[in-house]
Amino acid sequence: MIFNCGNFQLDLASPKVMGIVNVTPDSFSDGGKFSQTNLAVAHALKLAEEGASILDIGGESTRPNATPASLQEELDRVIPVIKTLVRQVNIPISIDTYKPAVMQAAIEAGASMVNDVRALQEGAGLKDSAMEVVANSNVGVCLMHMQGTPQTMQQNPQYHNVVEDIKTFLKTRLQASIHEGCRPANILLDPGFGFGKTREHNITLLQHLESFAELGQPLLVGLSRKSVLGQMTGNDVDARLYASIAASVIAAMKGAKILRVHDVRATVEALKVVSATQ
Repeated sequence: MIFNCGNFQLDLASPKVMGIVNVTPDSFSDGGKFSQTNLAVAHALKLAEEGASILDIGGESTRPNATPASLQEELDRVIPVIKTLVRQVNIPISIDTYKPAVMQAAIEAGASMVNDVRALQEGAGLKDSAMEVVANSNVGVCLMHMQGTPQTMQQNPQYHNVVEDIKTFLKTRLQASIHEGCRPANILLDPGFGFGKTREHNITLLQHLESFAELGQPLLVGLSRKSVLGQMTGNDVDARLYASIAASVIAAMKGAKILRVHDVRATVEALKVVSATQ
């Protein structure tokens, strides 16, 4: 299984790691640590050295109850980082955003992938079309499921059947994306752990992750340091390494092809064991 993004092709015969670079003051795990361009670049280079196959650059926190960043704030945070990184690493750079203007600027700066928590949907006060930006380029895209918005998503989320409801949503967004000109080989799907899901919803999704294979697209999973792991272990966000590794290993064994994580080296080594035993 090959994932195409810009000038890159990733062989997903073995699971790959996406390293998280939050250029934000308020992300749930490492907000503020890498909010300056030079710090974010240095961190990204470290993650690449540790074995990240993709670097995901975000300029707006999507944690529960996060305060939205303005368009200019987000651009000022991420574009200098992307421009610097594309000159220094030979791996895909992903932009983590739902704003079409940020997607376009990031692609022009050299980003090879768009990671969209809104799955290229219209609305949310956006003037331009995220779908059009992606379809008119050769970048890869990750379509993620989120119930509600970061400001509302944890206010009593409910599903008829969490697995089937999310599969239906992702299938609909996949079909819409292909209809509008996105290439199937450029599309990842993400069930959106923690985005409008209770502890029970998240656990059920992980238990049945292999059923998403019927959608026919590579699956990206992001469970690193998330609150559901804290609920399971009782640990604060900065003490969830072991739980994050366990979650990544389970996800990979159930078919996830890309793991979006904070702790790259540890996850890369764990996934080598998974690959060697499958």
